[in-house]
Amino acid sequence: MSAYSAEALIECHHKIAPFVHRTPVMRSSLLDRMSGAELYFKCENFQKAGSYKIRGATHALLVKKEAGDLRGIVTHSSGNFAQALSLAARNIGVPAYIVMPESAPEVKKRGVREYGGQIIECAPTLEARESEARRIQMETGAEFIHPSNDPWVMLGQGTACKELLEDVGDLEIVVAPVGGGGLLGGTALSASFFGRECTPVGAEPLVVDDAYRSLKEGRILGNTSTETIADGLKTVLGTYTFPVLQQHVKTIVRVTEGEIVQAMRLVWERMKIVIEPSSAVALAAILKDAGRFAGKKTGIIISGGNVDLQKLPF
Repeated sequence: MSAYSAEALIECHHKIAPFVHRTPVMRSSLLDRMSGAELYFKCENFQKAGSYKIRGATHALLVKKEAGDLRGIVTHSSGNFAQALSLAARNIGVPAYIVMPESAPEVKKRGVREYGGQIIECAPTLEARESEARRIQMETGAEFIHPSNDPWVMLGQGTACKELLEDVGDLEIVVAPVGGGGLLGGTALSASFFGRECTPVGAEPLVVDDAYRSLKEGRILGNTSTETIADGLKTVLGTYTFPVLQQHVKTIVRVTEGEIVQAMRLVWERMKIVIEPSSAVALAAILKDAGRFAGKKTGIIISGGNVDLQKLPF
């Protein structure tokens, strides 16, 4: 069975179901009017560990455990995958070693500790994260799971869109934020396998628009800056996620920091739900590029709700 098939995604969904919530889909008549679209919000901010990432973390962990003796797992993450993998490891009974940049939000570090993950802090660069993760692998014998660039993780993340398509028929567009590409890649696969003419669209902060530029250039590009409020979207595409996006995603809408904050505030004020800046990027993209979505039945993956309440941007 291909790693990327409807059958594989169905099997993945069945496998992780005991460990995750089936999150609700919410509406807002005000945001429908503002956007000119018919919006359906898949609320992964209500997910275990506060984001969709428990889906991919659990799936990758179960696959590795089924393959043989698992002495532990290690990852590097700015926060949401760190919490998700810590909880998934606790659920399955293996130790989790989490490399986190010193600059990661304290609320996310606290979550990792509460779920039993062992934090190892490092400098806020990809090179430092990868180097520290390799060191832990060698010292502990733990297996590495990448936060996004892993086929099993990507399939797990795609189950959020699968549920959305099951709960809301005939979606014409589904929008997901993009950082490392695991959520958008999984969403695009689900839209392809289970949607009827459902187009996946990515949403990305303008200041870290590597996915947008990578798809235009036809090769994986990096960023010169990581100065975005959407801290979960600072990572770049990988060798597994990029080809999936190349095949299935034709459009990525870029948004400014001000547009992200405005969208986040709208959801807090009007829908009365807590979302983090990375989640707001998808709504910001719809409000910015309203003509693309006008009159369309549009799904939005609200990716998470892990917010440092001491550092709200409004």
